[in-house]
Amino acid sequence: MSELGRRAVHASGTGIPALYLLGLVDWPGVRLLLLALSLAVTALEFVRLVLDYEWPLFDTLAREYERENVAGYALYAYSQAAVALVFGPVAALPGMLMLTIGDPVSGYLGSNDAGTAKQAGVLGVMFLVCFALAAPFTTAVAALPVGLAAAAAGAAGATLADGFKPVIAGYVVDDNASIPPAAALGIAAVFAVAGPGLNAVLGF
Repeated sequence: MSELGRRAVHASGTGIPALYLLGLVDWPGVRLLLLALSLAVTALEFVRLVLDYEWPLFDTLAREYERENVAGYALYAYSQAAVALVFGPVAALPGMLMLTIGDPVSGYLGSNDAGTAKQAGVLGVMFLVCFALAAPFTTAVAALPVGLAAAAAGAAGATLADGFKPVIAGYVVDDNASIPPAAALGIAAVFAVAGPGLNAVLGF
């Protein structure tokens, strides 16, 4: 599959956040959908890694470093479910959209191997896209300067996660796992320090 095709599949994950934004599913419903998706991909990965069955589509979509580890599509589902369970929509949705929209844009413009950073121009585009995705949510619940600062912090976290994939104990920290939590934590940190407080972003 071409890189553009792979990124289009990646962007299709915007469908679940879109259900919430269109008022078709409430936030508990989003959490249930993401939990169901996580269970489904866990079953697929169990069959692939433990039972040693290679799904035909896996050869088309996967990267080489994923073959012996949990694949990016599973990490994609897990990270979205995690932020949805911990955070409310104001922090979780930007993180999810930065993964489903920002990451494909960045990936199409330039890629990087594990342990290396992306080009500065690609990182700049990633930051701007992520900031634009977050600002409508953060400014809706906080004063404009705080909301913009929170959007910038979330975008910076996502950009850092996207731009550099560290290798820890031989395992590549995939940005499918790191972008949503990095973004949500950045937003939460600004809200905790500058207001309106963690209650505005936590989901429990």
